[in-house]
Amino acid sequence: MGRNERVRRRLTRIPPQGAVVAVLAIAGLASSFMYTLVVPIQAKLPELLHASREDTAWVVTITLLAAAVITPISGRLGDMYGKRRIVLVLVAALVAGSVIAALSHGIVGLVVGRALQGAVTGVVPLGISILRDVLHHDRVDGAIALISATLGVGGALGMPLSALVTQYSDWHDLFWLAAGLGVVVFLLVLWIVPVSVLRTAGRFDIAGAVGLTVGLSGILLALSRGNEWGWTSPAVLACGLGGLAVLLVWGRYELRTAEPLLDLRVAVRRPVLLTNVASIAMGFALFTSNVAYPQILELPPPAGFGLTLLIASLIVAPAGLMMMLISPYSGRLARTVGPRRLLAFGAIALILAYGYSLVFSHEVWQLLIANILVGVGIGFGYAAMPMLIMRSVPQSETGASNGLNALCRSLGTSTAAAVIGAVLATMSTTQGELQVPTAAAFQLAYVLGGAAAVAALVPALLIPQRPAAERHPSLPA
Repeated sequence: MGRNERVRRRLTRIPPQGAVVAVLAIAGLASSFMYTLVVPIQAKLPELLHASREDTAWVVTITLLAAAVITPISGRLGDMYGKRRIVLVLVAALVAGSVIAALSHGIVGLVVGRALQGAVTGVVPLGISILRDVLHHDRVDGAIALISATLGVGGALGMPLSALVTQYSDWHDLFWLAAGLGVVVFLLVLWIVPVSVLRTAGRFDIAGAVGLTVGLSGILLALSRGNEWGWTSPAVLACGLGGLAVLLVWGRYELRTAEPLLDLRVAVRRPVLLTNVASIAMGFALFTSNVAYPQILELPPPAGFGLTLLIASLIVAPAGLMMMLISPYSGRLARTVGPRRLLAFGAIALILAYGYSLVFSHEVWQLLIANILVGVGIGFGYAAMPMLIMRSVPQSETGASNGLNALCRSLGTSTAAAVIGAVLATMSTTQGELQVPTAAAFQLAYVLGGAAAVAALVPALLIPQRPAAERHPSLPA
């Protein structure tokens, strides 16, 4: 065998499927880690950057905006130009953003860096779509459950790591850590993940991408800044109502164009629509726990338990561990009972978690149990949603459709951040020199989280039991 033939075979070898799943899971962990990366320094940012608290809020807001806008767009680009290629672009954006943030000492550079970091969220729905393309059908459900779990696991496990780095090192090292992680992920994807061969022909819908960006930015900006600007302020009303108007026009345009960014006719099919509605509610239920539990753990007694950020993060982390542990069983359970029931099981676990918190939230170990229940609920729910989506859309649109589903989860988390944040800020009392949420505020947060879980359960039960009858015409019987 000649040297050229050996090189050709080496370059065209098919990597082990387990290695592909592992690399995409690592990429998912890295992307979700970006959400909690700055949590340990968030309260100190005005002092560190010599900027107002309103300006430093953009360090968090811009990441949410970038993630929500880029995720569905990158999904469509992946369908057209290759999912692996777009994953590499997004991971490269993470590395570039991390380096910019690490070298920055002012608000502008940090906001730019965080925007680029937010773009990497798109690797999770793209990774799920890659699994459908390259894995044997018997392994797809379990692998999807694992990749979906990383959306919660990375944030839950990343928070203690961020707290540890901040406690013993300079805050810039957080971003050098993110950059190093991005480089490792980039090299692993380049080495292990096969080149995408399934492509969608046509042109990219630039007008549709611009319309979606403007509309989503307006709505998410209103949600994320409503507490500070005032929910009835002209700025919030202009952003929210203006964004909604733009999305209505955008939807009409997408229905009329020959090659839309998102095929809304597929998106409104009953299984897809109900799954996305449940995704919004599930995202709200998840982020309610991310806001409420850490605060009550860190607040000084009698309002809270007075734990350090590091210890509080370790109490919250088992939720992420539970998502990872149950992900293999989620795939098997989905094959046995179907992803529809799996989504319902997840919603029920979340209802139990918040119902338990309403009665038992007086000891740290009780909140630990509640977090474990949240992990079970999100683990089942997040595993089921992409399975339901991919059973109802053509293979040429899995990237865009999974991106839209991820966007719905982002809308839920952004709404929860605004609503639960407003509840805890409004229902507060003076404790020493601090304004702290009252016990009633946390009780209301648990009620809202439980209500969101109920709102996820209802559409889950309405999804057709025989999804094949609702499949897209291009799918095989």
